[in-house]
Amino acid sequence: MPDLAAHARRIIDAHVYMTLATADSGGRPWASPVWFAHEDHRRFIWVSRPERRHSRNLAERSEAGIVIFDSTPRRQGTPDAVYLEAVTEQVAGADEEHCVEVFSRRSVALGWPGLSVSDVRPPAALRVYRATASALFVLDENDDRIAVDLGD
Repeated sequence: MPDLAAHARRIIDAHVYMTLATADSGGRPWASPVWFAHEDHRRFIWVSRPERRHSRNLAERSEAGIVIFDSTPRRQGTPDAVYLEAVTEQVAGADEEHCVEVFSRRSVALGWPGLSVSDVRPPAALRVYRATASALFVLDENDDRIAVDLGD
């Protein structure tokens, strides 16, 4: 297997959507694709409406699973994917400004509009969220998850 950290970083950098897997307080699962930006390949930032099911789930239970993957059918076998165990939060205060900056920087770099803090504060409909990875994995040639240490 090549350098696992470099492999994971390439996958994260190459994609703009992640699948966010949440569960409500009763354990009922829900998965949602969300557009994301990242910071240091460990913190993942997105914006969403707080009334959406995944946002409501995260308000009840902050743990989430995340998959970032290439869905292009190039070959059968091991997908190019990164799996994350993460703790999430709706961001507020000084962190909110920082997260909006990170999110907007990636958006603008891709030719899309950026956001301002006023776009994620009441009375605006959106809020900013962050997932911090507690564990990160890629698949090996046997389809087994291998833990990845991104280092510093």
